[in-house]
Amino acid sequence: MADPHAIDIDRLAAWIRANVADYTGTLSIEKFAGGQSNPTFAVSIDGKPRYVVRKKPGGVLLPSAHAVDREYRVMSALRDTDVPVARTHALCTDDSVIGAMFFVMDHVAGRTFWDPRLPELTKDERAAAYADIARVIAALHSVDHEAVGLGDYGRPGNYYARQIGRWTKQYRATETETIDAMERLIAWLPEHLPAGDETAIVHGDYRIDNMIFHPEEPRIVALVDWELSTLGHPLADFAYHMMAWRLSPEAFRGLAGTDFAAIGVPDEAQHIAAYLRRRGQDAIDPAEWEFAIAYNMFRVASIRQGVLKRALDGNASNDRALEAGRRTRDMAEMAWAQVERMTI
Repeated sequence: MADPHAIDIDRLAAWIRANVADYTGTLSIEKFAGGQSNPTFAVSIDGKPRYVVRKKPGGVLLPSAHAVDREYRVMSALRDTDVPVARTHALCTDDSVIGAMFFVMDHVAGRTFWDPRLPELTKDERAAAYADIARVIAALHSVDHEAVGLGDYGRPGNYYARQIGRWTKQYRATETETIDAMERLIAWLPEHLPAGDETAIVHGDYRIDNMIFHPEEPRIVALVDWELSTLGHPLADFAYHMMAWRLSPEAFRGLAGTDFAAIGVPDEAQHIAAYLRRRGQDAIDPAEWEFAIAYNMFRVASIRQGVLKRALDGNASNDRALEAGRRTRDMAEMAWAQVERMTI
């Protein structure tokens, strides 16, 4: 592993022995290729995957970003719920161990898919996989956050206003050029907030490559990458996931233009209906739904801008970060086009 994400294996091994479990054999680590934010490593003992270490990146970070301690907390709280998560073991807040805060969780064997069309699966398996995707996010939004000890995991209510403010600040802190579409979104979104509100635990990044599927079955065995989780509006969280139905496969690994019936993947209306059934709900207000899509496109543009800034600063956790970050403008323009369709 090359800097800036190299880890002192001996120090990590000593910490795991003292805080997680004693073991015999040789510890080795390998960085996962995916992910744009918090560097993540597979930890093997005598060549057999045993744990996963997730740490903050190095360098200067935005104040509320890369919160691996929050990831550790929410995953630990969800352990005995219907939401599949990897078992957590310990959190290290001492930066001197491997250079940054990190936590240790179980290594979960399974498959990760990057293309939401799931070309690796059969038609029937795709249908089953998407049924489970709807099940898991509905289960998350149905968890009693007070009962699992997450009553103070975020501020309830006024979610859209707070999040638009947060991502505007994040965007400004990492801005590298003026993007007209972002300027218009920053002005328009706070003035057109939906009236309704609801509070649930939200994942914040519920997409296909953050789901580990069973090695042989089309079901999720672990939901990963909880960095953006908080207490928030479940509809906003679900709309983020549903953006894939509006985005192109070529530019954004989306589903737009797919022959859904032919490949066994539900179309947008079918997937929304499956989620609502799981939540015991009948319908979504169309205007609120379209706002949630526009908001999430704006949010992704802000996130991509942060990825671009880290890449330009030489501090990205993924070699593809520069390419991904440069799509900030494209996403912002899609978000503004979404707004324009709403206001016609």
